[in-house]
Amino acid sequence: MLDNAITEAGQLREYVGEPIQRTLDKQLDHLDHHCVAFIARSPIAMLGTSGADGRCDCSPRGGPPGFAHVIDERTLVLPDYKGNRRQDSHMNIVENPHAALLFMIPGLGETLRVNGRARITREADLMAILRTKGDPPQLGLAIDVDEVFMHCAKAFIRSEVWDPASWLPREELPSVTEIYRDHRDTPGLTVDQVRRELDESYRKHTW
Repeated sequence: MLDNAITEAGQLREYVGEPIQRTLDKQLDHLDHHCVAFIARSPIAMLGTSGADGRCDCSPRGGPPGFAHVIDERTLVLPDYKGNRRQDSHMNIVENPHAALLFMIPGLGETLRVNGRARITREADLMAILRTKGDPPQLGLAIDVDEVFMHCAKAFIRSEVWDPASWLPREELPSVTEIYRDHRDTPGLTVDQVRRELDESYRKHTW
């Protein structure tokens, strides 16, 4: 099934063609006032990283709108709220600083893509700025911006992701507690135990 794979950049360009010029013209090397306003209204972003061995990770980062703080036109920083301590993204970043962010605003199809180099910081004054609810975060993730551009809404139009009419009824959604239980494969672990663990974690360790 995968015998007809494309393996070279030239082969790819020959197949799909060159990019439309306007998609190249929109790229910036800094955060202008439009980008700053977009980030200030965004409550969630996807963070992509990869380790020295090429292993990739993509995880959500979120908080109240403006949780990501723009320091200047070349730098922004995200708080690292309490989590599961896996630190997959941060472990990648200490090996390979290149990182990508995709900022989203609910109801808006267009997204903002930010590519750059990441640094993990624990500067006290910065942690105070990043405080939203509860204690200041232990760490922050600073991104030195290399590329910024808007991404069109086609994926969101196709998926109708912001249209509540397209959402599955709650009874048809996957059972997260069953998934956690089965993936952990712990003898005697019940769905009710997993539900209590999740409820406690969401109640006590969100910030």
